[in-house]
Amino acid sequence: MATISPPMDFAAFRTAPTPTAARQRDPRLDFYRGIAMFIILVAHIPTNAWANWIPARFGFSDATEIFVFCSGMASAIAFGGTFARRGWLMGTARVIFRCWQVYWAHIALFFTVAAMMAALDLYGSYEGSYVGELNLVPFFENTEQHIVGIFTLTYVPNFFDILPMYLVVLALMPVMMALVRVNFWLAAAFSVALWLAAGFGNLHLPAEPLSDREWFFNPFAWQLLFFTGFGLMRGWIPKPPVTKTLVWIAVAVLVLSLPFASWKVVSWIDAIAPQLGMKLHAVWEGLDQMRNNTGFDPRDKTDFAILRYVHFLSLAYLAWAAAGDSGRHLVALRDGVAGPVWQAVSAAITKVGQQSLAVFVFSMAAARLLGFVLDLTGRSAFTFMVINLCGFLLITLVAYAAAWFKSNPWKAKRQ
Repeated sequence: MATISPPMDFAAFRTAPTPTAARQRDPRLDFYRGIAMFIILVAHIPTNAWANWIPARFGFSDATEIFVFCSGMASAIAFGGTFARRGWLMGTARVIFRCWQVYWAHIALFFTVAAMMAALDLYGSYEGSYVGELNLVPFFENTEQHIVGIFTLTYVPNFFDILPMYLVVLALMPVMMALVRVNFWLAAAFSVALWLAAGFGNLHLPAEPLSDREWFFNPFAWQLLFFTGFGLMRGWIPKPPVTKTLVWIAVAVLVLSLPFASWKVVSWIDAIAPQLGMKLHAVWEGLDQMRNNTGFDPRDKTDFAILRYVHFLSLAYLAWAAAGDSGRHLVALRDGVAGPVWQAVSAAITKVGQQSLAVFVFSMAAARLLGFVLDLTGRSAFTFMVINLCGFLLITLVAYAAAWFKSNPWKAKRQ
């Protein structure tokens, strides 16, 4: 049983660097982020029956939370160590470079997908419009204004909204690192204040030039989850102890939230206990009415509402407990304790998690093409299985290819 760390001297963060151990690769981070990448692919294949069984259908939080939380943890390793070793200016420089990479990944993804959808509309036999399905008609009808919006991030179509959110959250990192050097609680208060201002105020970013629509993922709200993961990895937030009491509390949160987070579960309850189903429908209608009357919805995804945060922390705690100390259970799985098949699966998931940016960009484009293939072949249990498994294989190959290129094999000495 794990025990909680002793009370931390937060004042030490003003001058003392984070221990070197924080810069080591964490198997839990790579494995769970890899799982998120597979779920994100499933969720973005158009009219994909497998998407009816992803975590988002059974709870308030979904793979987006996994991605953002794990990205915060990964950033603590990749960038937090640079701040500690080389100082604030060099750490900021490295963050700026990463923002540059993410920005151009976003631009490339948009134009690649837009071009693919336009080509399918021009040369395909689909009765509808792939451009229309992604709501890109305004871009093609008013290209001059929207192309400026794409490059200034004032035009962010919903399918292309995760990377801009991630970019802004990354840009907040130097601010948080500066604040934590003064006082940890000052940095924590700043993060919470941004989250409250996003959820209850008017702190948002415009998503298109011709309407008042805001970014679907408000970065000023989602930064709370990012820096929760960041703080846990850097040691700002003590690691939670693994106890039966906390495990059962986390399980209770997940189970009790099911009827209030999943229409699928409500439909099952309707079939088994109609009277209880009617009461649950009344709760859903009450929440919808509260959102319409006050603008506040505790389930809201755009402003990362409180129920999503609590639900995800419960899920993350169970994942933390299941992984074991330092991820020893995941390491055992990777080392073949459960057999060669699970070893290969674990290795593939981990590799995908290690190359998440390359995999994410590829998967968003691939998802649209896989949807096109489904339009050609028809949608059945068999075609859904084939398409999803092909998608899994493709993003795994991309992960291994990205890792190979990053290893600079051309620099290796010839044997």
